[in-house]
Amino acid sequence: MLKEYNEFEIQEISQPEPGEDEVLIAIKACGVCGSDVHGMDGSTGRRRPPIVMGHEASGVIAAVGAKVRQWKRGDRVTFDSTVYCGACWHCRRGEINLCDDRRVLGVSCEDYRRHGAFADYLAVPERIVYRLPDTISFEQAAFVEPVSIAVHAVEITPVSLNDTAVVVGAGMIGLLVIQALRAAGCGTVIAIDLDENKLQLAKSLGATIGLLANDENAIASIKEMTGGRGADVAIEAVGATAPVATAIHSVRKGGAVTLVGNLSPSIELPLQSVVTREIRLQGSCASKGEYPACLDLIASGAIQVEPLMSAVAPLSDGAEWFQRLYKKEAGLMKVILQPEQA
Repeated sequence: MLKEYNEFEIQEISQPEPGEDEVLIAIKACGVCGSDVHGMDGSTGRRRPPIVMGHEASGVIAAVGAKVRQWKRGDRVTFDSTVYCGACWHCRRGEINLCDDRRVLGVSCEDYRRHGAFADYLAVPERIVYRLPDTISFEQAAFVEPVSIAVHAVEITPVSLNDTAVVVGAGMIGLLVIQALRAAGCGTVIAIDLDENKLQLAKSLGATIGLLANDENAIASIKEMTGGRGADVAIEAVGATAPVATAIHSVRKGGAVTLVGNLSPSIELPLQSVVTREIRLQGSCASKGEYPACLDLIASGAIQVEPLMSAVAPLSDGAEWFQRLYKKEAGLMKVILQPEQA
């Protein structure tokens, strides 16, 4: 429980009771998301105490509601981070990530509070639940939510076979985007980041080359690699003025830039560069049904998550790991917490 900002406490609370269309999941693994780390100090306004955070999780169904038919006790599952209504105008169009009554697990904001998966048990609607392939571990399955964000971003980006793509930001989502772009058929993937170690990891996961973001020749290097034109597409995975500008300047005339990063509420935009070169800007929010594809990509090895798994630790040690992530400990990427159920 995030009891106060920057203060966690292990608490005994009542076990959730699943509603008639819900399943109760015994959580086996839950990843610490960057949004949780950023939110614990109150800076985002979306983790207001008291709140049980956590939305990247997997587990075993422990009980089912009266109207649940497709699931039973013992089923190995994961679930969407978004609880969507299934009935609004957007949901009926399949745009579940844009649901008018969208609730994100482990989020507490002005509009709602929804406890998450840093707990022994969590009840969720059966419509957001997905079955795990036998070959995927609970720890691997805890990556499906961030993988879905990357896959969704690539899915809505106009990628053609053998395109050149730029990924700005080689953090967790950026590294998954690189792999998804490869799976989508990009011939060249260029990673840009401030951290040389992250660029080395990016290259091991499929990036053709890594460029330092503070290299004033980075854009020139991209143009040199593309016959003077620029990349066909870019995906920005930071969410601040400088990296967004880098993404825009890296693409060719008529290119497309997909914005995934959401660090800053507002940024400066090189408007004339966008308008005069007819650049397409596309926002990307969460995911909308890509979970089955993501599970298959992980199971086949097309997207590797093990190299991003820094530690697997007991939930009782969660406060310590949050602090280490908050302090940006070198080399620390994804931490998976495991509840210790009786």
